[in-house]
Amino acid sequence: MKLVCAQAELNSALQLVSRAVATRPTHPVLANVLLTADAGTDRLSLTGFDLNLGIQTSFSADVKTSGAITLPAKLLGEIVSRLSVDSPVNLTIDDSSDEFNLISKSGNYKMRGMPADEFPELPLVETGSSVKVNITSFVQALKATLFASSSDEAKQLLTGVNLSFSGANMKAAATDGHRLAVLNLLNALEGDFDEDLDNNQDFSVTLPSRSLREVERLMNSWKGNEPVSLFYDRGQVVFLASDEIITSRTLEGVYPKYEQLLPDSFSHCIKLNRKPFIESLERVAVLADQHNNVVKISTESASEKLKISADVQDVGSGSESLSISYEGPDIQIAFNVKYVLDGIKAIDSDYIYLRCNAPTTPAVFSPTEEDKGFTYLVMPVQIRV
Repeated sequence: MKLVCAQAELNSALQLVSRAVATRPTHPVLANVLLTADAGTDRLSLTGFDLNLGIQTSFSADVKTSGAITLPAKLLGEIVSRLSVDSPVNLTIDDSSDEFNLISKSGNYKMRGMPADEFPELPLVETGSSVKVNITSFVQALKATLFASSSDEAKQLLTGVNLSFSGANMKAAATDGHRLAVLNLLNALEGDFDEDLDNNQDFSVTLPSRSLREVERLMNSWKGNEPVSLFYDRGQVVFLASDEIITSRTLEGVYPKYEQLLPDSFSHCIKLNRKPFIESLERVAVLADQHNNVVKISTESASEKLKISADVQDVGSGSESLSISYEGPDIQIAFNVKYVLDGIKAIDSDYIYLRCNAPTTPAVFSPTEEDKGFTYLVMPVQIRV
């Protein structure tokens, strides 16, 4: 293998695929990145794969001789990142000894690699279900739900985001057992859809949040408006866009029927100005953080005010009032302030609605009075009056 490439492109590709390199590899080769040079296409491909998440990218290079090898990701990345950006990088590999040689204006580096045939193949999906997803819509879905997934590995299915595709529409949902975020996106998929036909590939899949965070990161950096192709089959999902491929295993099991958690009706509906509400919560949270993150929210319907307060024993207390639009009996309800802030920061609206029935039943935050678009359910914290 022999080639010349730009330092900036090599460095960028290494930084990208290294996010899929195992930090605690079960086999030495999983700590490496796979480099594959193709003289026919004049492209260099880099791959990182920890058996759960795989990332592959490629870029143009002057490939003299085709070949492939795996090299230590951390060592190679640190060397390349420190090379001069205004000098091309020459890469050569002795196929008989797997010795890698890197030459640039900055100097000459050698390291020992491992044969490419020891690197596991990315599980590319060739059959099963497939859709083309609008990038903007997909990123929006991830931003609105990823934060609500669980970090408790004992609840493995809840450590991911459930994605459902039906016709041209997509729904994303995540829950950790204490809160639930759901986003419905109409016309998020691209292609020809006929509601009168049964050949539309409707399916649902749950993917690990770690994988989807990398997908979100990559999609934010992708240029152009071309849709992302998503392929799903036999426990694997592949995202394909431009010169990059991401593969991820799926989380097995039946995702909870979260729609059943949403109340059919509400006896309390409070309309709030979103930005002042966030600012008041963040200030009161300074006190709440000292103990259990609990804030109390109570209505004063006579004055159309909402009181936000925190009372921490042996530390202090604080409260703020906001103008609201509200009619009905007063209510006092308490929440984990971090949960509330996570959800309402994901709402892109000047006003939000807080709907609930009782201090001990689920409360819902949304940008509208109905469960359309984004819905965020939070379980309240029981308080002693």
